[in-house]
Amino acid sequence: MAVDHAIDLDELLDGSWMEKARSRARIRLIDSIQSKEGVEVVGGDLFTEEGRIIEAFSFYYARLVVCASEDERLIARWAQAEAARAEQILIKDTKNIELIARTYISELERKEGKGGRQAAMNIGSGMGDMRSLRQSQSGPVWNIGLSDFIEICPKITGARWRLPNCDVNKGWVTLFDEPTYGSSAKLARLLRERIKRGVEADALEKMAEITTDLAIRLAEPVGMVRNLMSNQASEAIALVGADESDWPPCMRKAASDLAMGVNLNHFGRLFLASMSAVLALPKESCVNFFRGAPDFSESTTGYQVDHVYQHGYTPSGCGKLKVNHNCPVLPGDDRLCDQPWLDHPLKYIRATQRWKARNQPAEPAQPAAAPPEGDKTPKPDEAQPPAQPAPAQE
Repeated sequence: MAVDHAIDLDELLDGSWMEKARSRARIRLIDSIQSKEGVEVVGGDLFTEEGRIIEAFSFYYARLVVCASEDERLIARWAQAEAARAEQILIKDTKNIELIARTYISELERKEGKGGRQAAMNIGSGMGDMRSLRQSQSGPVWNIGLSDFIEICPKITGARWRLPNCDVNKGWVTLFDEPTYGSSAKLARLLRERIKRGVEADALEKMAEITTDLAIRLAEPVGMVRNLMSNQASEAIALVGADESDWPPCMRKAASDLAMGVNLNHFGRLFLASMSAVLALPKESCVNFFRGAPDFSESTTGYQVDHVYQHGYTPSGCGKLKVNHNCPVLPGDDRLCDQPWLDHPLKYIRATQRWKARNQPAEPAQPAAAPPEGDKTPKPDEAQPPAQPAPAQE
C-alpha cells in the first residue's frame, strides 16, 4: 500500500497528505489510554479507499509513537486497545472473520449455526455495546483445536473459558452459542488475545529500530501519550482515600499497571486486594483499582474483593513478590527497600509513617478566639470553682 501510493517515512511524519492519518493516530492513542473498550471503531472509515489508507497509516504512525516512547507498559496498553478494536470489528464482520481466524489459529472448523443467514457488517453505525454485540447468534458455530484453546484461554477470565466447562471431542473444542455470548463473538475474543500478542511483539521488536533522529521528530506525540499515561495512573491512585505516599513501591506499581491496562497476574491482584483490606480501604476503592484491567468485570471483581476482605488474607512478603515478578525495585532504587530488615510491604508503610511522625513539625499553638457576643463564659474576676491542686513532685 505504501509503494502503491508513494507514501514514505517523511510523508507519514510530516507530509500534508498524511495529516489526517496523524490526527487519527492521535485519537487512537488517546482512546487506547482512556477508553475501557479500546480504540473506538466509529472514528474510522473502512468503506472508501481513502478511509482505508487513513486507517492503515494511522496505525503505523501510532506504532511509531509508542515505539519511540520506549515504554513497554505503554506498548502493552496500546496493543491491548488495538486488539479490543479488532474484536469489535470481527464480531460484526462475518464475511472476513474466518480469513482472519485462519491467520492466527492453526486448527479451525466452521459449521452453519441455527441463525442461518449471516449478519451484515455494520461498522459505520458505531461499535455499540460489547455485551449486545456478543449476543448475536446469526453466524456459524466454530470449532477450535484443543492446543490453540489451551494456549489462549489462560489469559481470559470467566468460567466459560475453563476447559472442564467446555465441550471437547476428538481434539476439538466447540464454541457453542450462548444466550449472552455467540459463537462468532467467542472466536473474536480468542482472536483478540492472539492479535494483542502479535501487535505487542512486533512493536517491541521495532522499538530497537527507533533512531535518535526519529525519536526527536516524534517528541511531541510521545510527550502527549506519556502525560496521558501519567495522569491516568495518578487519577486511579487518587480514587482511594489513603495517603499513597506511604504505600510501598510494589503496591503503587500494581495500581499503576492496572490503571494503564497492564494485565496484572493473579498473585499481584491478590496482593493488591489484601493490602487494601489490611489498610482498611473501602471495598469500592479496591474495586476501582481493577477498572483499567483488560478483563475487568464489575460483578466478578466485586465478588472476589468481598471474598478477600471477608477472609482477611495476609499480604505476601517481599520474597514471594520477587518470585512472582511483582516487586519492581532493584538494588539502589529505594533506600528503604534496601534495608536488610525490610522483608514485608507492611513494614515499609510502618517505617514511612514513623519517619513522618518524627519529622513533622509541631503545629504552633493557636491564639484563643474571642468569645462571641453574649457569651456566658465567666470572666477571670468572676467566681470560679476552686482549682484542683497540682500533683506533688516526687
